[in-house]
Amino acid sequence: MADTIADTRRLFSKPQNLNDAYGPPSNFLEIDVSNPETIGVGRTRYTTYEVRLKTNLPIFKLKESSVRRRYSDFEWLRAELERESKVVVPPLPGKALFRQLPFRGDDGIFDDSFVEERRQSLEQFLNKVAGHPLAQNERCLHMFLQDESLDKSYTPSKIRQA
Repeated sequence: MADTIADTRRLFSKPQNLNDAYGPPSNFLEIDVSNPETIGVGRTRYTTYEVRLKTNLPIFKLKESSVRRRYSDFEWLRAELERESKVVVPPLPGKALFRQLPFRGDDGIFDDSFVEERRQSLEQFLNKVAGHPLAQNERCLHMFLQDESLDKSYTPSKIRQA
């Protein structure tokens, strides 16, 4: 057996200048879920959330976008990613069935604290999903983040980098 000695020399990197340190990052993807709005009355009442995207990743056709989505749209995205991609998709926040029961002392799923808690969870979900390199190739994610309306009868496919 030959004796091998580990190479413990340091790697030399080029010195960093101010532009490198404080300039825009080479790759970034920022997704915010904000501005919840409750729409409708009675049984047709629902909450939408603004989903804002800022990125310089070349795979996204728009570098900035803003769309409104409701919880069922997030459910659709999760189901599509599970069906079409090789990504382990994190869970969504729960449906909150008990909050939908009548005769509660609060606004149920429209209570401000619940809406804020769900908003944070949806933002966390989207950032985990969109941060995954394989998920970034899925057409359903691009539609969800950048198309004003979702075409739920789309043909699943991969996005090719420009």
